[in-house]
Amino acid sequence: MIKFDTLHKKWMKDPAYRREYDALEEEFALIAARARAGLSQAQLAKRMKTTQSAIARLESGRAKPSTRTLARFAAATGHRLKISFEPVKKGKKKAGK
Repeated sequence: MIKFDTLHKKWMKDPAYRREYDALEEEFALIAARARAGLSQAQLAKRMKTTQSAIARLESGRAKPSTRTLARFAAATGHRLKISFEPVKKGKKKAGK
C-alpha cells in the first residue's frame, strides 16, 4: 500500500495538481490553524466555549462565521486574525470594447 504523503509529494511536482492544491489553501485555513496549535476539535471547542460539532461545521465550510467567531478561533489557536481586501485580477480586454 502506498502512503498518501508519498503520493502527495509526487503529485505536487505536477504544475496542474499544484495549482489546484494551492487554490484550496483558503478552504483549509481553519483546519491548518487548529493543526498547528496541536488541538483536536473537542479541545478547540472547549477553549472557545462551544461544541465540537460547531467546530466541525466551521471547518467544513457549512457555516459562515462572523468576524467575532473567527477572532475567537484565532485567539484559541494562538493566531492573529487578518482580513484584507485584495484587487481582483482583471481579464484581458477584448478588441473593440
